[in-house]
Amino acid sequence: MSNPAKAIRIGTMVSASKGGADKRIAQIADMGFESFEPFFWQTTNGQDLAELGKRSVEAIGDRDITISTLGMFGNPLEETDMDLQTLQGWKDCIDNAHHFGATCVAGFTGRIRNKPLTESLPRYKQVWSELAKRAADKGIKIAFENCAMDGNWATGDWNIAHNPDAWELIFNETPDDNIGLEWEPCHQMVYLIEPLPQIRKWASKIFHVHGKDATIRWDVIKEHGIFGKEKFVFMRTPGFGDSNWTDIISELRLAGWSGSIDIEGWHDPVYRDALEMTGQVYAFNHLKHARGGDFVVDPV
Repeated sequence: MSNPAKAIRIGTMVSASKGGADKRIAQIADMGFESFEPFFWQTTNGQDLAELGKRSVEAIGDRDITISTLGMFGNPLEETDMDLQTLQGWKDCIDNAHHFGATCVAGFTGRIRNKPLTESLPRYKQVWSELAKRAADKGIKIAFENCAMDGNWATGDWNIAHNPDAWELIFNETPDDNIGLEWEPCHQMVYLIEPLPQIRKWASKIFHVHGKDATIRWDVIKEHGIFGKEKFVFMRTPGFGDSNWTDIISELRLAGWSGSIDIEGWHDPVYRDALEMTGQVYAFNHLKHARGGDFVVDPV
């Protein structure tokens, strides 16, 4: 029988913007990761994604590793040169996801800059209705990461899908079955939102999960508040933050969820730079332990 534990895989993200994503996959493929999310930051830099996909699959070889999701992070709603490159990047990722074996493309919704969140909705509907159809025609899901990118309801850049009230709005504008979330607890915790109840409500819209955590410094909040000079929250690699990943994965399982939890590194204030992969390997083992199921016995 197949291992039901691996209905939820634990992996990591791999930067793809500057080329060499396939080489990075080959470099770390034997570290135990069960999935990879190659991701682009604002632009694909004109790379041949079909060829990159084929090389990435070849780098995995016969290992039991999947690429379920590609990342394309930028602002596809505005019209500067870089924004247009991001929009084209979304189209190219959707069109070429199958070369990676991926069934999902994830990133930010974009935003009309420095305007209240609701003023982005008409442009959001225009862009994402078209992209949703393009993706559906190819059997691809679209997932929005729940990161505010330092924005809020009143102003910001990059993304409007950072708050459950905003999810209600955007899913009303685009009720397509293939539009959902790339969810992670970290980005709710920085808002002081409890993440676990979100899984119970939104599981059907969670298409991909980022493995990223947060540490809330309640002593700082009680003394300085959340708008003072002291940092009140740190983004953390899983295993070093406040989230109970055993509970998170249990809630996902209870909802019948399957897919990949790919670690998003490069944010931890301690396990970064020379310690980046030390933190990521620890996070992999932490999430794997939270998931359980390395040993599966057929029921009698």
